Amino acid sequence: MDRIKRISNEVMNEYSERFGTDFSTNKQSLNEISIVRSKGLKNKIAGYITKMLQRKAKFEERKQMLIDNEKKSLERQELRSKKSEFKSKDDNASIEIVDGDEDPHTDEGISHVTQEPSSKPETVTSEEKSDAEEIINESKSE
Repeated sequence: MDRIKRISNEVMNEYSERFGTDFSTNKQSLNEISIVRSKGLKNKIAGYITKMLQRKAKFEERKQMLIDNEKKSLERQELRSKKSEFKSKDDNASIEIVDGDEDPHTDEGISHVTQEPSSKPETVTSEEKSDAEEIINESKSE
């Protein structure tokens, strides 16, 4: 390990709470903590500490983003499964299976679909009945 990394790690182990992701504040903190006569060495140490903390912050940010994305995808999957479960319950509610022995109208135990009552009952007026009867009578006479 070279000198800059070693010194930076030693300083970070003892005074980690004083440093952040800003180079100039890290340089000031380094001046308060230690005596470094070489301006270049001081800048390199402060720069290395800054870079380490920036990488750590970026890593934590990415980690949190991955966790959030995973939570969102799980929520979407749960929502999709609930929707499909709800749809399948509706589909199954309208199908009734009947044995051939019990219902003489079905062919050898084939299931038939029961239609759920609609919200508006269909009523046929007497005029519509008479129109329909006239059409039937005309077709018979031809």
